[in-house]
Amino acid sequence: MKYPLFALALAVLTTCAPAQEVLDGIAAVVNDEVITFSQVRELIGPAEAQVRKDLRGVEMSEKIKEIRLKAINDLIDRQLILQEFNKNKFQIPEHYIEEQVQRIVREEFGGDRSAFVRTLQAQGYSIEKFRQVEREKMIVQAMRSQNVKTDSIIPETRIQEYYQKNRDDYAEEDLIKLRMIAIRKAENGSDIRRGMIEEIRQKVTEGAEFQDLARMYSDDSTQDLGGDWGWINRRTLNESLSKIAFGLKVGQVSPIIELGNSYYLLLVEARKNGAVKPLASVHDEIQSKLTQEARQKKGDEWIAKLRKKAFIKTF
Repeated sequence: MKYPLFALALAVLTTCAPAQEVLDGIAAVVNDEVITFSQVRELIGPAEAQVRKDLRGVEMSEKIKEIRLKAINDLIDRQLILQEFNKNKFQIPEHYIEEQVQRIVREEFGGDRSAFVRTLQAQGYSIEKFRQVEREKMIVQAMRSQNVKTDSIIPETRIQEYYQKNRDDYAEEDLIKLRMIAIRKAENGSDIRRGMIEEIRQKVTEGAEFQDLARMYSDDSTQDLGGDWGWINRRTLNESLSKIAFGLKVGQVSPIIELGNSYYLLLVEARKNGAVKPLASVHDEIQSKLTQEARQKKGDEWIAKLRKKAFIKTF
């Protein structure tokens, strides 16, 4: 049995392990609490591994430095929130913690508490430590909820103003419904295939069905579909083909296009010209975005206040 959410919880647990239990270097000090490099590594492990896989040299080093710095700052903010909670002598009822543990046992272990405990032990963690991690997660969530409050209603004038300033973000793309015939050039360099594509085009102009000819002659992957590419945007084809395709009128067949090792014929069956979505259709999306931005701003201001009155040192 796999326990994906539980595995994530264990990762968080390792990240949040008490500093005195980690024999490691010090990444930061927050008042009288220590954040270790071990905690930082646990937090960014998967992201750093991906960067090392995708990048090289200076670019890789700079990206790793960036994500490590962000991780340290995230851990500092988290520690400040926990300290603020303790300073105010708030409490998380124990039954909340037990209910969370029971939920994990039920959803991740099919109700088998023994399997849950064995998995903890196999990872070197105690149930007490796991409960502490869940407690701290609840603390952070509760403190943010209490201190990061925003007006639930964004003024309509603000929504309209955002829409007007960002109209391009709500523009729909031009689309065409395209059919294509592709004929590969002869390997011996003869022009026999050129003559073939010319004959096909002539038949189309005389009334033959484009899709029937595509099924008979095309070397394109859509041959069985009669050359049907469906609705495409300007990025679907390479730049050269796209420019010609979007320059055609509905029902118009392109000239013979010689590109690479193939000849092409294009037919535009229909067109949808892009237009800016009306405000009514994106109103809720904008409202949600502005609400989230307001919440983020409030959260940043709250954390800034906590940082201002704290002793913080990074190494």
